[in-house]
Amino acid sequence: MKATDIVFIGLGNMGLPMARNLLRGGYGVSGHDLLAANVAQWVADGGVAAIDPMRAVADAQVVITMLPASKHVEELYSGADGILAHVRPGTLLIDCSTIAPAVARKVAAAAAARGLTMLDAPVSGGTAGAAAGTLTFMVGGSADGFAAAAPFLQAMGKALFHAGDSGSGQTVKMCNNMLLGILMIGTSEAIRLGMANGMDAQALSDIMNKSSGRNWVLDVYNPCPGVMPNAPASNGYAGGFGVDLMLKDLGLALESALATGSAVPLGATARNLYDIHSKSGAGRLDFSSIFEMLGKRGF
Repeated sequence: MKATDIVFIGLGNMGLPMARNLLRGGYGVSGHDLLAANVAQWVADGGVAAIDPMRAVADAQVVITMLPASKHVEELYSGADGILAHVRPGTLLIDCSTIAPAVARKVAAAAAARGLTMLDAPVSGGTAGAAAGTLTFMVGGSADGFAAAAPFLQAMGKALFHAGDSGSGQTVKMCNNMLLGILMIGTSEAIRLGMANGMDAQALSDIMNKSSGRNWVLDVYNPCPGVMPNAPASNGYAGGFGVDLMLKDLGLALESALATGSAVPLGATARNLYDIHSKSGAGRLDFSSIFEMLGKRGF
């Protein structure tokens, strides 16, 4: 494949390692990011810089984007200066950002009107999964589009799921992350309560993880420092999945709940707690740092 066959836009904490894995998979990839430091790191890794992203996508067979929020995706794809106006017929478009399902459907409809196949393919697995190539992809769009995208997604992940039509991938991601936020808070509360009663956090976590309270947080992402050496909690809550990103995803869940008349009282509580945590200055810490907030009296 020639160097411009895949254009990857958004070389941040998730996008950069994902693009690296495409390179390792033997694909020719050019990358673009608004931060010069990210592009410089990409070039140092052996990638090609897409200095003019719209010129680059005009020659691409595949365009993959990993952006912060709904507004960024809509702005990048739409309008006279957007991706949809510059790509050639037959280009496969894959957006891996986590955005509102309604926005994913809107952009996909605009792509379809131009005869283009677009998928929403948000991921689960965090920065560690992105680096290891073990991400889970939740994909919305046509079955043919999913089949066409599979080789590229397999280079970046270990599990691919076709969730349904456009927007379905985002819906699954939204529900998953709302549950994850709730689980993190509940697990943190349980460990804090045990510690307050004199329990060792390691012993308590091990016992709960062999009991009916077992969950993903206890399995691989314990929020108490020192329990799991490789978890962000044991590294000053650095890296991983940021508080502000969890807050954004919980906000998406609440927006959807309002639009559909769904009851999400625990999701709403989780969103409020992460909002308090973010406003205390913890926005860039890993979301498991909510454990520290819950240890403060009168937070």
